[in-house]
Parts: sequence; C-alpha cells; structure tokens
Amino acid sequence: MADTCGQVLLGSGLTVLSHPLMYIKVLVQVGHEPLPPTLGRNMFGRQVYQLPGLFAYAKHIIKIDGKSGLFKGLTPRLCAGTIGTIVHSRVLQVHTYLISSPSQMVGSSQKAEDGSLQHVVNETTKEMIARSCATIVTHPFHVITLRCMVQFIGREVKYSGVFDSIVTIYREDGILGFFAGLIPRLLGDVLSLWICNMLAHFINTHAIDDSTSHTGEIKNCSQAVTGFFASMLTYPFVLVSNLVAVNNCGLAGGLPPYAAVYPNWLHCWSHLSREGNMSRGNSLFFRKLPAGKMYAIEQKRFF
Repeated sequence: MADTCGQVLLGSGLTVLSHPLMYIKVLVQVGHEPLPPTLGRNMFGRQVYQLPGLFAYAKHIIKIDGKSGLFKGLTPRLCAGTIGTIVHSRVLQVHTYLISSPSQMVGSSQKAEDGSLQHVVNETTKEMIARSCATIVTHPFHVITLRCMVQFIGREVKYSGVFDSIVTIYREDGILGFFAGLIPRLLGDVLSLWICNMLAHFINTHAIDDSTSHTGEIKNCSQAVTGFFASMLTYPFVLVSNLVAVNNCGLAGGLPPYAAVYPNWLHCWSHLSREGNMSRGNSLFFRKLPAGKMYAIEQKRFF
C-alpha cells in the first residue's frame, strides 16, 4: 500500500510538470497552428522556415489564458493517473497471487530463469495485462482531458469539469463516448511494450558482455533506448487515438476544417496516411513546414 501511495504521489508530480507539454502536443496533433511560420535555423545551422516550437506556443497560450491556461485538463488527467496506478498495482498483485497459488504450481517443473526469453515473455505478458486494465478503466478520464484541451481552439466551455463532462459525454454519445479512441491506444501500448522488451532482451543477450563492469547500467540504458525507439514506431497509434477521442464531439477542433468526421479509427488512420500527417505533433522542436501545404491565417492551420 505504501509503495502504491508513493507511486501515486510521484506520478502526480510528474503529471503536473509535464502537463503543459502534453497540452501543446495535443493542439499540434489536432492541427491548430495559431502562429505563422518564421525564418529560423535547423539543427544543422541552415536557414529554413519553421513552425513555432514548444516555448513560442506556450507563450501564445499564456498571452491568451495566462499561466493557468497551460494546465487545462489537468484534473481529469490526475484522476486518470491516480486510478491507473492503483489498478495497475492491484492487477499485478492478483496475477502474482494466482501464479504462486498451489493449483498453478502443480505440473510446473521449474520457474523460468531470470534473463531467459521465457522469463521476458512472462513478465511482458503480466505487464501487458496490468497496463491494459489500467488503460481501459482510465480511458474516460483521458477522453475528458483531451476535450478540455481542444476547447482552446474554438474557445468553448462545453467541458468545464470532470462531473459536468461525464454528464455531457453520456448525454450526447452514451457509454461508447467514454471509450472513443480506446482501440488504437491499446494497440499502441501493447505493441510498444513488446517491441521495447523483446528488443532490449535481444541487445542484452547478444550485444552486451556480462563479464564487463557496469553491465547493469548498460542494460538500463538499452532499455531506455529501446523504449524511445518503440514509442517512435507506435506514435501513429497515439495520434489516431487522440484525434478519434475528440472527433465530432461538438468542438471546433474535432470538426471540419480541422478534421473530417471519421466513422472509425481506421478511416482516421487512412486519412492521415494519405495526407502525410502520421507524425504530426511527434516533435515540438525544429518543426519543419508540411510538404505541399499552405498556411491559412484565418483558420490557423495548414491545408
């Protein structure tokens, strides 16, 4: 219990600190570009036209809504983080109890050796189940968070609080409205987890010599690198999930001209792929102009 409380407090602190970054990323994912391109330099020092980065976007939000405007949607996100941590912890505990029960131990010759492929598969499966349960339970709060953020585009106040938002979503979309975008989010989480752990296992087994010093630090580093690589590969699932969660919900950011009305997440994926926007919002620094796009000043977006 104490460990869970510690995880909740740590997670809440990190959520508060990272919230402005997520807020800006979501607005960019939707396609909202309130500031025109400017002439700057890329990472190689060459002059190019760039889109405003994280700090310029943050200054624009502060200018309109003040510093507190950077924390729209924080309350439902904190709820999601707290509930998700508790669910994740409880599922792991139940899974450990079931595996260690006498009925499950009968017929099992020995436990999978630490570091073996079977051990990695078992641990990844356990983590996948725990994460998936936490994601399903907290997804309604995730939807509310996203819609609170996207209100910045059309200056709506439709989603003004957690309880009011729950009533609004249920009245307009029913129960299914709370789970808009859940499938691509789950798929992305599961794929990212398996890619990360399998790739890290391959590197740790075949590319790292256990006899060298600092082996533990090197393996931790490889886990971080593979995690970053996996998140890059599965980013389109995150993008599609967020766009579907706010699509056709009565907000300007989820309706034309910002987005077509998507019947399901596969149509959203197909549309983004055709437009070449599968990586939109992936980077908030050194943002290059979309190829073949024109900037519409009145609509504050590219078309």
